[in-house]
Amino acid sequence: MPSLVHLPPDASAEEMTAALDRDGALVVDDVLNASQVAALKAELAPFVEATAPGQDGFTGFRTTRTGALAARSPACRPLILDPRVQALCAHLLKPSCERWQLHLTQLIRIMPGQGAQPIHRDRWAWGAHLKGLEPQLNTIWAVTDFTEANGATQVIPGSQAWPDDRRAEPHEIARATMKAGSVLVYTGSVFHGGGANDSDGDRWGLNITYALGWLRQEENQYLSCPPEIARTLSPELQSLLGYDLGGYALGYYTPPLPPGQGPELVSPAHALTGEASGSRFGSGEDLAALSSQLRAG
Repeated sequence: MPSLVHLPPDASAEEMTAALDRDGALVVDDVLNASQVAALKAELAPFVEATAPGQDGFTGFRTTRTGALAARSPACRPLILDPRVQALCAHLLKPSCERWQLHLTQLIRIMPGQGAQPIHRDRWAWGAHLKGLEPQLNTIWAVTDFTEANGATQVIPGSQAWPDDRRAEPHEIARATMKAGSVLVYTGSVFHGGGANDSDGDRWGLNITYALGWLRQEENQYLSCPPEIARTLSPELQSLLGYDLGGYALGYYTPPLPPGQGPELVSPAHALTGEASGSRFGSGEDLAALSSQLRAG
């Protein structure tokens, strides 16, 4: 049975990117200490306990999925912005976009009696339409210990290069066993799935994922974290949520005001600051450079 690479929290960026490029997944151990994990779990618990389980075999009849965590959970925000993860986003996603964005925040609780989730690729959120690039980087932060008994994620190392119809054999599947406070990092192309929970306790995993800035987000961040909440967050988190331009002419809007009472063609950041600076689309130099690249290609 294969195994995933486990690295310490102070591992170099080169070590992490090498494992990600080769296997499509790795575990970074002991990123959070016990008190940080306890605070995170205490903050999320009221929302998790109020969440109904899934209604189909994929989401899981004994699994709950709690979202809107950028808005609901201050303890989640440093994890979203974790510099190790952001460096991996830059390595994996930046070659295909001007900026990446937050794709999904979700606390996944696998309860006792839940069977294994079907093996899948997260990039299938966009169907099979994207070819020749990696659209997504994912993390699952262990809020409880992940064991084979309680549903540690099944991951197939190296499967990012497989065709969509390839099925994993049992001997090809690794398990992301890890202590609470550790984080599984994997690409959108790696085949994986939640494991069966045959234990007598819950398995809690905080799923935070990122995608190319020009793609539709799985979790609609503008509704999950609307401007009245987003304006209280850091500029870095606001940008990841999508309150920024995804490119020279990608994501602008016009405030629907009476004639002459507002600006035209502003960045989404205008919804948070009310400032028209940087309105238009972005840098004309950036667009000129892009046009030059396209002509050269």
